[in-house]
Amino acid sequence: MVYSPLQSGLLTGTFSAERVAGLPPGDWRAAHHDFTTGLPANLRLAEGLRPVADRHGATVAETALAWALAWPGITGAIVGARKPAQVDGWAGAGSVELTPSDLEEISSAITASGAGSGPVRP
Repeated sequence: MVYSPLQSGLLTGTFSAERVAGLPPGDWRAAHHDFTTGLPANLRLAEGLRPVADRHGATVAETALAWALAWPGITGAIVGARKPAQVDGWAGAGSVELTPSDLEEISSAITASGAGSGPVRP
């Protein structure tokens, strides 16, 4: 099982530098690496997922979750939502079937973005 596969919302395709700059005072994300020095790389990765998402008629979030679920041995994902409407953006991830070409494109997007660490291809 994977935890926080949407990188605390950064891989939903709905974040921007402006949105992060407008986080309320005291929000933990305002001081976290992923939302500060790591933000440009995370936003590049979210944009790198968009072409794959568009081809599948899926959201960026569904594509990110489908990638996480494509790893051997992964049977589930712990995905949080602050509002019920957010679930709509990733609820269809289980029906997104990524092709080997999609996985290669996502792997390339991860590498090119500089986001994260660890293996990039299931």
